[in-house]
Amino acid sequence: MNLNCIAVIGAGTMGRGIAQVLAQASREVLLYDADPCAREQGLASIAARLRQQAAKGRLEPAASEAAIAALRGIDQLAAVGTADMVVEAVPERLDLKLAVFAQLGQFAKSEAILASNTSGLDIDALAAESGRSDKVIGMHFFNPPPTMPLVEVVRATATSDETFASVMALAQDLGKTPVAVANSPGFAVNRVLFPMINEAIYALAEGVASAEDIDRVMVLGASHPIGPLALADYVGLDVTLDILESFAQRLDSSKYRPCPLLREMVAQGTLGRKTGRGFFSYS
Repeated sequence: MNLNCIAVIGAGTMGRGIAQVLAQASREVLLYDADPCAREQGLASIAARLRQQAAKGRLEPAASEAAIAALRGIDQLAAVGTADMVVEAVPERLDLKLAVFAQLGQFAKSEAILASNTSGLDIDALAAESGRSDKVIGMHFFNPPPTMPLVEVVRATATSDETFASVMALAQDLGKTPVAVANSPGFAVNRVLFPMINEAIYALAEGVASAEDIDRVMVLGASHPIGPLALADYVGLDVTLDILESFAQRLDSSKYRPCPLLREMVAQGTLGRKTGRGFFSYS
């Protein structure tokens, strides 16, 4: 299936990154956000990043300008009707994503693939809301999408073989490594990653080592590129808490119970990089 025109829904960090990756792979990209200012800021941000790469010699100027020319903002969700595929990248709230997929079921052309960039929500629920379950799939990019090589590809129960094969081929064409994972809470990466982060917070709370030393031993002893506490700060401690609470509820297991220290920090508004302070200071 030819996926030449792809719409991206949501112009936040992930939506911008996905749109950039698609544009650099010679796809026509339609970027939509319910907030017109966010959409225009997203387009400007992508263009600035591409030109910055060209200025640093990481990208040919002609390739940079071609990618920018491939991007176009749309101000109505109904305009996705020209796209061969739609990638949803709105905030990680099931109610919001369900509403988007209900609308995509109305506006996208019948043969269009509908993909969600969710990091762990139920693809079956999104598929059911769309009214075209065979065309729905999870396509989980990692932050930042232009540089992170992995894409988790998640089949819903009714996802067709054609849809799955098309998305796997697209990911490869984008220069990514697609890995098929089950439609289970957190998929594969976050199912493993967030309990590790949680355990690092428990270790800090119990005085096993300082935050600096917990991260240092994981970098030096486990060859991690970044320590788990610095990673939690990067993700956002509020997001980390939401994910762990979702795991504890959906998997019905106490092993995902968020550390009380994490709850305290979130309650105090200490959320990591975005607030200037988390386990480390960023002022």
